[in-house]
Amino acid sequence: MLVLPVFPQDEAPPTTGDTSEVSDYIADLMKRAEQGHVPSQYDLGVAYDRGEGLAQDLSAAARWYRAAAAQGHAGAQYNLGVMHQNGRGVFQNYSEAANWYQLAAAQGHAPAQHNLGWMYQNGRGVPQDYKEAVRWYRAAAEQGYRDAQNKLGAMYDWGLGVSQDQKEAAKWYLAAAQEGHSGAQFVLGDRYYFGNGVVQDSRLAASWYLPAAEQGHVTAQFNLGVMYERGQGVPQDYKEAVRWYGAAAQQGHAGAQHNLGFTYSKGEGVPQDYKEAIRWYLEAAKQGTASSQFNLALLYNEGEGVPQDFQEAVRWFLAAAEQGHTDAQNNLGFMYSDGRGVPQDYIQAHMWFNLAAAGSGDDDREMAVRNRDLAAEKMTSEQITEAQRLAREWQPKTGSQ
Repeated sequence: MLVLPVFPQDEAPPTTGDTSEVSDYIADLMKRAEQGHVPSQYDLGVAYDRGEGLAQDLSAAARWYRAAAAQGHAGAQYNLGVMHQNGRGVFQNYSEAANWYQLAAAQGHAPAQHNLGWMYQNGRGVPQDYKEAVRWYRAAAEQGYRDAQNKLGAMYDWGLGVSQDQKEAAKWYLAAAQEGHSGAQFVLGDRYYFGNGVVQDSRLAASWYLPAAEQGHVTAQFNLGVMYERGQGVPQDYKEAVRWYGAAAQQGHAGAQHNLGFTYSKGEGVPQDYKEAIRWYLEAAKQGTASSQFNLALLYNEGEGVPQDFQEAVRWFLAAAEQGHTDAQNNLGFMYSDGRGVPQDYIQAHMWFNLAAAGSGDDDREMAVRNRDLAAEKMTSEQITEAQRLAREWQPKTGSQ
């Protein structure tokens, strides 16, 4: 993640709402900028960049940033680098961005040091060089810049540009987390949850997921929902689980959408509501979540929350079955065997029962084998051979609907 422009103005514009006062300020700023006053050139660039006191004009912002940058203003150099990196008001040019970051970084500008580290890590505008990336991340991290602290933690975590060192990684993740970096807070939560480089501690995991979740970190929200549902590291609380699943689901997290659908279908933490269950199962099913596709098929098959619709049930059983969901494969076998939602087809039924048997545990395997054998009793030897061939050649699919 890159850091966008920051605007620590040398002289803040008036905020009284008096337009004449603002106009006078801008007029004076332009006069001083045209006279070569560096802070005024920078502030005028900021005004054009933000559209404060005059119409937003990114080309003009870049022009005034360049004037200040050429005279050594680190903030202008950094902002000009961001504009070249993102193609805002100028043509996108990673090399030019790296050059301006380099100048600002050499003056100790922490955001520029961070972005320069990113450029070296990813080989944008400079040759990829993990050691140089670490060098610049460290320079910014030691100034307390949390994005760089998080990145430096990751470099130690992955062993990029430095020897892999989990203690050093934890040190920098912790520094970033304490500064409020949601990604670092999430990483620490994961480390404590799984016992990765630290003693496993569900309570500490939850304590780090929480601030990340409160900042909108979608996976932290989902994980926190799971912990409240299970009572891991926190008291079991289905309402809190629903709260965090809902937050993550609204951001499109398929696992949270599935779990939210499940809570509505079972009435855990919320009143039982099959329509809401279907709503969230459908969102997850569209993203290819096989369990949601299967549960959605069951609701259509039974007519719970929706009018009974065997064709829709078959559609979603098939979507899950094609991903290797064995319960969906078994149910799809029944649909073909009974001719519900599809024309009766024992070859297809036999194939899906066979696949379910191959992928299931002991009890489920026995059931699938019985179902397959019952279908075989109604088939010719040629049909059985064809069904077996289809099962051998079958390959699972992935993807959204």
